[in-house]
Amino acid sequence: MSSQEENDGLGGIIDGKAIAAEIRAEIRNDVSSLSSVIPGLATVLVGERKDSATYVRMKIKACSECGMESIHRALPADATEGDIIAVVRALNEDACVHGILVQLPLPDGINEENVLSEISIEKDVDGFHPLNIGKLAMRGREPLFAPCTPRGCIELLKRSGVEISGKEAVVVGRSNIVGLPVSLLLMHENATVTITHSRTVDLASVVRRADIVVAAVGRTEMVKADWLKPGCVVIDVGMNSKPDSTRKSGYRLVGDVDFEGCRKKASLVTPVPGGVGPMTIAMLLRNCADAAMKCEKSAAQ
Repeated sequence: MSSQEENDGLGGIIDGKAIAAEIRAEIRNDVSSLSSVIPGLATVLVGERKDSATYVRMKIKACSECGMESIHRALPADATEGDIIAVVRALNEDACVHGILVQLPLPDGINEENVLSEISIEKDVDGFHPLNIGKLAMRGREPLFAPCTPRGCIELLKRSGVEISGKEAVVVGRSNIVGLPVSLLLMHENATVTITHSRTVDLASVVRRADIVVAAVGRTEMVKADWLKPGCVVIDVGMNSKPDSTRKSGYRLVGDVDFEGCRKKASLVTPVPGGVGPMTIAMLLRNCADAAMKCEKSAAQ
């Protein structure tokens, strides 16, 4: 749950690490209750980008900690689109695989949409299949899976005791990865949602209306304290490198929100790192475990 600094006039910090650990414990329980299925997550890595390889290793480790199986497929950087699609199709047919994740970005010249649309909707644990996004956008329809980072944002709000229904939410950023799907999920929770972007006129005044702010624009500390309504809740999805000569690396990680300034106005705010980040992998594991549980239930009927 969120932690609140006492008597310092600052807003509380939503501890994403603690909430993600809580969710992983729930997943371990669910996985241990399965009698005929072990959830299997397949990762597909194309090329040798160090950041992508690091992310894949983190996902493989997280699977192991939750009692899930990892299936990894590595392709060279010069793999063709057809090569990648062939791997995805083979994983679609593998009964031991319940979720497929193609690590993005793919090398130049590969059409990501073509590759992602080949993933079976029943194994689309990243939540980006056009049918899953389409169902998310329609009233009365439920996607099989919601995108992991946006779903993680909603879980942070709910598990921190934040009321969403009837509240005004402003999302800063309209990407397909976060901004758009988190807006749809907020609407599913009956929030009144405004999506802002680089063409929004007087952005600060729009954000100032919000009870809930989700910052997902990819610009270092863009959202300032004077943009905020006193007492609002701020979810910072950004992850940016800021020069810092006191660090051995020469930089530190910060979000899209001026954290120290915004804590003086917000009632709750997520830190960077340690806020939304840990939730992304937790939600990926949750989606994969859910897929396996559906498989076991279907087989028993």
